Amino acid sequence: MTTRRKFIKKISTVGAALPIASQIQGKEVKKNKPIIICSRGEQWGEKVLRPGWDILSSGGKLLDAIEKSANVTELDPEDTSVGYGGLPNEHGIVQLDASIMYGPTHNCGSVASIEGIKTPCSVARLVMERTDHIHIVGPGAQKFAIAHGFKVENLLTEKARKIWLRWKENLSDSDDWFPPENNNYDEKRITGTINVLGVDSLGDVAGITTTSGLAYKIPGRVGDSPIIGAGLYLDNEVGAAGATGRGEEILRTCGSFYVVEQMRAGKSPQEACEALCKRIVDINGGTKNIDFNDKIVAVSKSGEVGCASIKERKGNPPKLAYWSEDGFNVYDGTYLIEE
Repeated sequence: MTTRRKFIKKISTVGAALPIASQIQGKEVKKNKPIIICSRGEQWGEKVLRPGWDILSSGGKLLDAIEKSANVTELDPEDTSVGYGGLPNEHGIVQLDASIMYGPTHNCGSVASIEGIKTPCSVARLVMERTDHIHIVGPGAQKFAIAHGFKVENLLTEKARKIWLRWKENLSDSDDWFPPENNNYDEKRITGTINVLGVDSLGDVAGITTTSGLAYKIPGRVGDSPIIGAGLYLDNEVGAAGATGRGEEILRTCGSFYVVEQMRAGKSPQEACEALCKRIVDINGGTKNIDFNDKIVAVSKSGEVGCASIKERKGNPPKLAYWSEDGFNVYDGTYLIEE
């Protein structure tokens, strides 16, 4: 595990300068060697990345590797933020979003508000490979999945149902129907999501972002995860980035695109992730207005990684996990605001 480093310990003044710690560099991994990363730490990282690394390290296809790793959380009912077992919208219905992008062709595919399909990233891959579309949503996405042999199933687990019901029974001013002049965001709401990014032995880049979205959202709400350039973006000459957290903030900053372009301009993945966190704080008028959190992870074409979040939560820095020829490792990122 790398040494923990703080981005900035604490900033209390509105509009204060937020200097980037330029000396902080991402973890250097051997160049021209395959690597697969995910936006989770010790608890999920190894089991998520193992199937993908098995494919990648044996010379298998990069897209197969990232898909199989993303499927791990999509199929696990214990994860309440991705796929099967994800927390539902305000009506108690699980709606999933996912995107995929492939560097060599710069092609991509995504689905949003899809119901009844456990592995939306696999459907997104079919959108990319079997259609000339990029984005298919709602009932159309489900019908497309059925046409390709996917089974429609109930995605609401008993665990998720009970959590949703507790929220429903105590519903007051914590839903998404804001009264005039009230833009408060409940940062205790589960946002979840997982990014899986990879670079193969040829130096080709690919990525997936998949999620059940913001818990208890208004039906049909689409966050950043299925939007190319927001929750996921990559360039085969540069690298890849993926976002988790408050999707609306990533959407209005074109977050993942911004990070990749910062890398293209010469920043390390770590510096690029930090730059996005600063950008989000700036457009919100300073740290006093930040009642949410976002996290960004990135990997360069050469295998260097980066990770940053706006806030540190409960004494834990943001993390990503990666698997390379050096084995499985967890990387501690940086954060902008210490709580």
